[in-house]
Amino acid sequence: MPPAPYAADLESIRQAEQRLSGAAHRTPLVQCQAISQRAGRSLWLKCENQQKVGAFKFRGATNTVSLLDDEQAARGVVTHSSGNHAQALALAARNRGIAAHIVMPSNAPSVKRQAVEEYGAEVIACEPTLAARETTAEAVIERTGGTFIHPYNNPHVIAGQGTCGLEILEQVPDLDALVVPVGGGGLLSGICLAARALNPRIRLFAAEPSGADDAARSLAAGQLIPQENPSTIADGLLTSLGDLTWPIIRDHVEAVITVDDEAIVAAMRLLWERAKLVVEPSGAVGVAAALDNRFQSLTDLNQVGVVLTGGNVNLDQLPW
Repeated sequence: MPPAPYAADLESIRQAEQRLSGAAHRTPLVQCQAISQRAGRSLWLKCENQQKVGAFKFRGATNTVSLLDDEQAARGVVTHSSGNHAQALALAARNRGIAAHIVMPSNAPSVKRQAVEEYGAEVIACEPTLAARETTAEAVIERTGGTFIHPYNNPHVIAGQGTCGLEILEQVPDLDALVVPVGGGGLLSGICLAARALNPRIRLFAAEPSGADDAARSLAAGQLIPQENPSTIADGLLTSLGDLTWPIIRDHVEAVITVDDEAIVAAMRLLWERAKLVVEPSGAVGVAAALDNRFQSLTDLNQVGVVLTGGNVNLDQLPW
């Protein structure tokens, strides 16, 4: 019996690319000689920190909002998010002229909450637990009739994030490998599908904080293991993989490189100082992994792409 199809494929990603044309930025893929030298290979940095709302999340949110029918759109959209998906959905909704209701944990970075409000969304605060986020979102859905847009476990979100992979391989087709940070897995799974379809030989790696390592544990066990009590400076990577993202990651990711917060902060500072790129901790995890001894020991990888997933930093609380 053939395996069940994934939540997205190359065709749905290409359709998403058409919807995003003119709405999302085609972000640069750049090199920094100092960082490549430290990595011992040529690193190409995909600057999703320069995407609209400062993160790749705008791709998936825009694709999903554009697919709502008029009746759904009239009732608005709902989500729960600590930051970048919240901003992305708020702006995507504003661009379509519809309401957005965003449940945010009370400890979400103030810079992200402020941006969500500036995009015109209603922010509903809740306790910083997944249970509180979900029950609060359910109450908002009941009140508004809005459509829930999951931050990553949604086929249209996965397809939208996959457009980042299309761009990378259009910009540098002969990459040997890609390193992508993983939280819920929407970006990683979308990029896996796009990259594998365009270059079947490309090697795919995930980068994950050691304090939130459910993807690493899941891949080692061969089954989905939920996140428990995550603790990391990379606040965008605290979530568990979803049942739509996990099968793609299980089948396509060669290894998950885990890095501690000290390495994440060092990579973030290196990007600021040497590449002049403002990247948040979650966005620097891929570079931290690419500089890790375990990844550097893979000496047959000469051209490696690394996704810088976001740049929404609280400038009043820099980690150095």
